[in-house]
This record gives sequence, structure tokens and C-alpha cells, in this order.
Amino acid sequence: MSVRRVVPDIHSDALEENRTFYGLLGLEEVMNQGWVMTLASPTHPTAQLTFMTEDRTAPVVPDMSIEVEDVDAAYAALQAAGAEIVHPLQDEEWGVRRFFTKDPDGRIVNVLSHATPRHDTPSGD
Repeated sequence: MSVRRVVPDIHSDALEENRTFYGLLGLEEVMNQGWVMTLASPTHPTAQLTFMTEDRTAPVVPDMSIEVEDVDAAYAALQAAGAEIVHPLQDEEWGVRRFFTKDPDGRIVNVLSHATPRHDTPSGD
């Protein structure tokens, strides 16, 4: 299993204030959808913090996100091991495929892969 990055997800109603505060430490906004914002280091782009007021498509705000190379394989492995799945595997409109699971301490983990464009369908579909 190949991990691409691990990001803490921080539940917050102060997105603007956090952008300003962490900007003073050198982090820059790399994504903002109004309810979720990610800040990253411009020199080390996988060093990130994500702030969320809510999760628009899941029942809870996760505690962390782990981006893996193959989210389907991760889902199968965790299901086979009996891990609790909190949010089912699904494709999201912002280009990720993800699911939520609970770790042994009860933390909610958002496991995801960025979607890759499919080239196996005829154009026009």
C-alpha cells in the first residue's frame, strides 16, 4: 500500500482567521470550497493542513485524511480486517474517491485517492 500524504483535518468555523494565522507561518491556500480549505507549504506541497466547517457529503468531519495510491485496495483491506466503515466508498464531485473508517482510538480517517480521468469510454459518454 503506497501512501502519498497524511493531512490533519481540523473542524473549524474560522477558515479566514486560520488562513491568515497559518499564512504568517508560510502556508498558502491551495484549495477552498467554502466549507473546506487546505493550506500547504509552497516548498513542500505535501505538508498540509485542512480546515472544515462541515463535510458536505459525509455524516462527520474526519480527524485526518490519508491519500493512498489505490483507495479501492485500501477499502477492501480494511473491510476484510473488520474495520468500521463510517462513510462508504464513493466518488466525489471535486475529483476524489474516498471512504471514512474509524481507527482503534475512534478517530475518523478519510481515506482517498485523486480520481484519474478514464480513457476507456467513447467520447460523448
